[in-house]
Amino acid sequence: MDKSMLGDLDGLPEEDKLRMAAMVDQLQIRDSLRMYNSLVERCFTDCVDTFRRKTLDKQEESCVKRCAEKFLKHSMRVGMRFAELNQGVATPD
Repeated sequence: MDKSMLGDLDGLPEEDKLRMAAMVDQLQIRDSLRMYNSLVERCFTDCVDTFRRKTLDKQEESCVKRCAEKFLKHSMRVGMRFAELNQGVATPD
């Protein structure tokens, strides 16, 4: 975990710092899992309409790929935008 994410915890005992770091790590893992689950659910709902086979057909596979790429690009852009706003550097949109 990045130490800068905890902010100014110099006044806390080492035990509390470690507990805070563990909590932040758990929150990051939870958020990553939520994003992944959201991606899977959204792309599956949008792209898979029949259950003819165990595997995806070509059209479904390309739809899932496009959907996942769009979702990840969007998530990265949102993350970058939040980072810009946190730094006080706004880009013209």
